[in-house]
Amino acid sequence: MTHPIYVGIGGWTFEPWRGVFYPEKLSQKKELAYASEKLTSIEINGTYYSGFKIDTWMKWRAETPDDFVFAVKASRFCTNRKVLSEGNESLERFLDQGLTALGPKLGPINWQFMATKKFDPVDFEGFLKLLPKEKDGVQLRHALEVRSPTFDTQQFYDLAAKYGAAIVYAVDDESPTWPRIDQPTADFTYARLMSSREDEPTGMNAAELDAIAKQTKAWAKRGDVFAYFIAGAKVRNPAAAQALIETLK
Repeated sequence: MTHPIYVGIGGWTFEPWRGVFYPEKLSQKKELAYASEKLTSIEINGTYYSGFKIDTWMKWRAETPDDFVFAVKASRFCTNRKVLSEGNESLERFLDQGLTALGPKLGPINWQFMATKKFDPVDFEGFLKLLPKEKDGVQLRHALEVRSPTFDTQQFYDLAAKYGAAIVYAVDDESPTWPRIDQPTADFTYARLMSSREDEPTGMNAAELDAIAKQTKAWAKRGDVFAYFIAGAKVRNPAAAQALIETLK
């Protein structure tokens, strides 16, 4: 069985995309609707910095196709802290803002940790215990984006698997010390691809896109896949995502 593969970008508001990805005279209010017709998923990044009202979440749900899915980047106040297991108040504030209003369009939550956050098995398990499996009748799926090499250990893989959390597969050529972890710790895979180049109209050449397509198809044999073109040559990321979607057909 092959599971769905969702491909997209980080956010949808970026001035250099206007006239490149978005048509020249498209209203900014229509950018999400346009992007959601061209892509199959978007990672909401603004939630890393601040919360949104429930009306906004409902608006995002209404503006996108029925089969579209959002990933949500968790608040930095939950992950950028000395003791992760003591962040329950921040975590509840983040989860209570209204993201479950997305309903079936709510994909994984990406809990991103800074490169300075090292693996502490006791504290990290305490954090994982705080992550609920569902809220307001909506399933919650959790992805862990770690950037310290100290996480590249079997003990971390086992912890993630114990709590059913995916470990984000992050590829950034400019950050060679970040661990590239490809472990089946959950029933889905979350990938952040940060190696697009501005000199390539589609961000990557055909051979590179073929390799990513092959990899995502392999992941799809074990569960849903969420793959996002993030950072790198950001102006090319929508084109890269569209090219991967075409390659996967």
